[in-house]
Amino acid sequence: MNFTIEREKLLKPLQQVAGVVERRQTLPVLSNVLMVIDGDQLLLTGTDLEVELVARVTLDSQFENAEITVPAKKLLDICKSLPEESSVQFILEDQKLLVKAGRSRFSLATLPSNEFPNLEDASGTTRFSINQGYLKSVIDRTGFAMAQQDVRFYLNGMLFEVSANLLRAVATDGHRLALCNAEIQCEVDQAVQAIVPRKGVLELSKLFTDMDADVSVSLSSNHIRVEDTDLRFTSKLIDGKFPDYERVLPKNSDKTVISDKDEMKQCFSRVSILSNEKYRGVRIRLLDGSLTTVANNPEQEEAEETINVDYHGAELEIGFNVNYLLDVMNVIRSENVKILMADSNSSALITDANDETASYVVMPMRL
Repeated sequence: MNFTIEREKLLKPLQQVAGVVERRQTLPVLSNVLMVIDGDQLLLTGTDLEVELVARVTLDSQFENAEITVPAKKLLDICKSLPEESSVQFILEDQKLLVKAGRSRFSLATLPSNEFPNLEDASGTTRFSINQGYLKSVIDRTGFAMAQQDVRFYLNGMLFEVSANLLRAVATDGHRLALCNAEIQCEVDQAVQAIVPRKGVLELSKLFTDMDADVSVSLSSNHIRVEDTDLRFTSKLIDGKFPDYERVLPKNSDKTVISDKDEMKQCFSRVSILSNEKYRGVRIRLLDGSLTTVANNPEQEEAEETINVDYHGAELEIGFNVNYLLDVMNVIRSENVKILMADSNSSALITDANDETASYVVMPMRL
């Protein structure tokens, strides 16, 4: 292996691939990045056995085919530290990779490429294309509701459901649920479901952000693969049955509140300062034309604030975890938010007042 590349061309793909690599690994080779020279292409691969990312970089000329693995973090730190305009030369000698740039010289330990694990080739049965920015938006508007380290392992990820010309993303931790729809061109005989693990979802959101480019998505029984011309992302799927989210969506809500989103968000933020730090509960009281939020804590402190809202109905008092409400306010895009409720024991359905492609369900709390 002997090739030269501009630092700027190498740095971004190396950062992306290193993001997948876990620092602490039981297998030493999993801390490494696989470097493959294939003609005028440099392929960089990182994996943690659950998620794999391959980045392609076009070199300025053809080089002899070769492959080796080197420590991902050390190589990234070296590239970051080099001057911006520098060229970097890589030479493999005696199982050490020499990295030269200007007067700097580094010698990195390597491991053979045949020790590097390869996620089985995921030939997807369901395929579609989607705009990168659109996909990121769908993930960002639902991802916050994913569970973290829940014993119900199937909640520690996001459900992607593909039906005729529709992609639906759903996330829930058992206390709240987020759902977002996106139109796609895809013909399927029946709905296809895939649960993408939490790490895979977070990586996807970071990787594909070009608002003008599309990515191709393929789903198989065990994997999801997302790729464009420069990146190929593969993740194993969670083997489990996602809850029937349709049953969670409130159907008989007869009380509608419409409010300025920012005003409601600021009200919740201020009142939450004096809420119980552990349970984060606030009481919401609805009267004709107004919404009052009250919080108490074990120190007998209290906060209360009233805002004007568009509400005409019977008086209602209901408790919520204020963090769940604030998470929803942070992803709603338009100026107004709509909340549908039935009674103090039923979940609230929250949507953007002007765009109902995303829906949020928050369960009530007993206070």
